[in-house]
Formats: sequence, C-alpha cells, structure tokens
Amino acid sequence: MINSSTMHKTKFFKILTFAVLGLSFTSHAQKNTSFQPGEIWKDTDGVHINAHGGGVLYKDGTYYWFGEHKGTTNNAQVGVMCYSSKDLYNWKNEGAAFAVSKDPNSEVTAGCIIERPKVIYNAKTKKYVMWFHLELKGQGYKASRTAVATADKAVGPYTFIRSYRPNVGNWPMGFNEEWKKAVPGEDTLKWWTPKWRTAVSEGLFVRRDFARGQMARDMQLYVDEDGKAYNIHSSEDNLTLHLSELTPDYLDFTGKYITIAPAGHNEAPALFKQNGVYYMITSGCTGWDPNAARSFKATSIWGPWESLGNPCVGEGANTTFESQSTYILPVAGKKDAFIFMGDRWRPKNPIDGRYIWLPIKMENGKPVLKWKENWTLSDF
Repeated sequence: MINSSTMHKTKFFKILTFAVLGLSFTSHAQKNTSFQPGEIWKDTDGVHINAHGGGVLYKDGTYYWFGEHKGTTNNAQVGVMCYSSKDLYNWKNEGAAFAVSKDPNSEVTAGCIIERPKVIYNAKTKKYVMWFHLELKGQGYKASRTAVATADKAVGPYTFIRSYRPNVGNWPMGFNEEWKKAVPGEDTLKWWTPKWRTAVSEGLFVRRDFARGQMARDMQLYVDEDGKAYNIHSSEDNLTLHLSELTPDYLDFTGKYITIAPAGHNEAPALFKQNGVYYMITSGCTGWDPNAARSFKATSIWGPWESLGNPCVGEGANTTFESQSTYILPVAGKKDAFIFMGDRWRPKNPIDGRYIWLPIKMENGKPVLKWKENWTLSDF
C-alpha cells in the first residue's frame, strides 16, 4: 500500500520533471529576432556557434555559414563547421562539413592550421567547392598554402583534393619585363624604407617565390555575375594582396593574377559589388590584436584599386570595433543590402571568439560601418 507521504513525493517529482522539461523546451525553442554584435550567439540547440573566420553561401533559400572550429588552441582538431539558416538570426548546427584527417601523414591531419574557409557553388559541375588557408602541422605559418575540397551537398562531407602555393611560374598582370630579374643587394634592403617599398612594388617577393609558388594566407572567394570565380589572399609575407582567377570548375588557378597595394600590409580581404563597382574591406597586420580596417574600390576586378581609408566611424573605429573582417554577406531579396562579418578574436581562449555583424551603409561612394548593439534586417 502506498502511503500519503510517498504519493506527495511522487507528485512533487512529476511536477519538478515537467518544470525542468518545460524550461529546457523553452530554452531550445527561443528564437533570435535580431543581431547583437559581440554577444554570445547560440545555435538552435542553445550552444555557442563555433564558425570562426567564416563565410556564407546562399543556395535555394538557405544560408550556409562555414567557419573554423575552435577549441582551446588555434590548431584544427575538428575541421570546418557548417550551420544553416533561413533568416540569418537562427542557425542550426549541421556538423563538421570538412573533418581533419586521422592519418598523421595527411596534409590536413589533426593539429594542422585551417583558416578562413569559404564555399562557392559551381552551377556547371554541380559541385560545392571549399577553399581555405592551410598550414602544415608543426610548421607554424611557414607553408602558407591554399587548399581545396569538394562536396555534392552544401553541408558536406567535403573531400580534400590538395594544397599548394598558387601561381607557380607565373608573373602577375602588368609586371614589367625589367622587374623579372633580381637586383643586386635587394635581399639586404632594410624593411619599411623607401627603397625597400619600391623594391616590393617592383616584385621583390614575387621574384623570390616565382618558382615555388606565391604565399597564400588570409583568403576570400568571390564569384562575379558572369560566373567567374576569384581567390583573393594575403601574400608576400602578408605585405601584398593577390587576386587570382580560378578555372571554370573552381578547382585550380588559371595563372592570371594581380597584386594589390604592394607593401600595404593588408590581410583579411572581404569583397562585394554594388552598381558595377567592386569594394573591398581589409585589415592591417597586428597579429591577433584588432586594428583600423581599410577599404578599396575598383571599376574592374583587375583594378586599379583605389584606397578609401577606414570604413569605420565613431567610437571603436580605430579597432574595427575590436574585430577583423572575414566576409561580406549579400542579403538575399534585399537590393544593395550587405552585412559586414567580422571576428573578435580571443587567442587565449579561441572558442570564446565573438562575431561582429554590422550593416554596411554607402556614403559618398564609400562603404561605412557604424556600431550597433542591436539591429535587424529592417535597418536596410
């Protein structure tokens, strides 16, 4: 026979269980209705989104956010994560789209460095193509490679194809014939002096890496309206940006490329196009510490690229609101609506890195970023 005390205890635990389940359901069901830059951004499971240095692909009504999975270090232990969304506010964890290899001899073995993953879709081959900056395990940033992988579905899994330094044996467009020969004593020039800057602009590092391929670090992908794709990356010891044309299948470099802002010390390039004009936002090179962003524009993707200065205004402008550019996202269905995607790095605890998404406004032909603690797509 069950006594009254036991019945009361059973009833109490049932009520407690339903209350806990109710709270759990409410937590998971709660939806984001705005962007809150710098705050912890949770996925639909209530877990902090882990997609750093990322980019977004829009396909068939769905946005796919790809980014570096971070743990307690910057070395890749998982790979490239993918999240999906219909509204840009709420993101579902789709898992690791590209997983590091368990093979210790693989170029993408666990412990390598994978940065700035970006994905584009090739309508002709029906393939999803991922490119990222790769550093081999245990070599720091010596390798400076670009890497490519493909998949049949946006969420993956992506199959690794290869990594390498691009544009082996190719001179950039507009490279003068006399620049192809080394100048005696150029290797001993003191950095940042006028003579050294001139030497860099005249191909000092391009010549150095001509036979083994150009360095490829912080990178970006851009697909133009005609379907041609480009890989833009920081090269020449992070001194100069290289913009390279990809093959029609998006799996290789054609060998056609230009240099942008030689000795300008730019990294973290992010591109968009408005009314026939190309715009690019970059970062200076100060390690993991934030700095003032830079911006450029050109009427042809092949340049010339004109410097526009810091696109940020207001308090925090000198540190890009404590972030660094990673991608510029066109909002589907909204004309001339672009979102600046930035990362607020936390090198001592990489997994705690935050995301800075802000609307881009155009003022006097220049992209402008202003801080907003809370905003929505209706701000466009």
